[in-house]
Amino acid sequence: MNIIFQVDGGLGKSIASTAVISAINKRYPKSNIIVLTAYPDVFLNNPKVSKVINLNGASSIYETYIKDKKCKVFAGEPYRQNSFFLNEESLLETWCRLCGVKYNGETPEFYISNVEKEYFTPTYQTEKPLFVIHTNGGPEGQQYNYSWARDIPTPTVNNIINHYKDSYTIVQIRRSDQIQYENCLSALDGYRSIAIMLSMSKKRLLIDSFSQHLAAALNLPSVVCWSTTSPKVFGHKMHTNIQSNPFTKQPIYNSNSFYQPFALYEDIHSVPYNNLNEIFNDEEIIKSLGA
Repeated sequence: MNIIFQVDGGLGKSIASTAVISAINKRYPKSNIIVLTAYPDVFLNNPKVSKVINLNGASSIYETYIKDKKCKVFAGEPYRQNSFFLNEESLLETWCRLCGVKYNGETPEFYISNVEKEYFTPTYQTEKPLFVIHTNGGPEGQQYNYSWARDIPTPTVNNIINHYKDSYTIVQIRRSDQIQYENCLSALDGYRSIAIMLSMSKKRLLIDSFSQHLAAALNLPSVVCWSTTSPKVFGHKMHTNIQSNPFTKQPIYNSNSFYQPFALYEDIHSVPYNNLNEIFNDEEIIKSLGA
């Protein structure tokens, strides 16, 4: 039987979806799982996936995989379910139920080849242990360089860097159009290379972005900071999930976020705190990261 599994959305969602594929594979172990995604490289070397098709160039799906064949199509959108809007359960639970399979705590999976390890490992070898930080998320060309709804504020980032800069080589996952912090190296590489860097690191401070799903897929417990999104929905239990402090000002709700109180990209003028130092407890983050 052919099972067509479609993933719409960003890189992190595609990485997270591999947990759902694992649950589908357990329910239908003899089926061919065909994945449609905008990030086909996420599924490289995954033994549970028979075929990966780039959504941006997908064609002849019906004729090739559905017509005159035993087939199931799992193309439901978990982001449009009641349980998601009300934060009732994890995204993975909602997604599995949409596919008619049971969620049994499956976590994301990401497979790195030996060739990739041999090629990229020398890039990240340093004299001091690696500390990887991912402080700002979102796609290229977004309206705001800093979004309080997801990113870690600059005062907190600088406090963390100053605390660890003498003992660790700090590498910042960032795009070329994002802020570059002092006393940090920049990881401007593709996400498969970043996966190898994460696997070599001793500490990881991340946000609700692709990196925290990738760390979970590699079984790398990390410290993850959360602002307006929920670790119950998007997070992983292996991580230390740190929620931002309660608002100190009346929030301004974004009318463009529809069913959610805030969008992922919020203007600096709408920060519901008196100052950026109030958003996170820096000492709690440092304690969670350890010496």
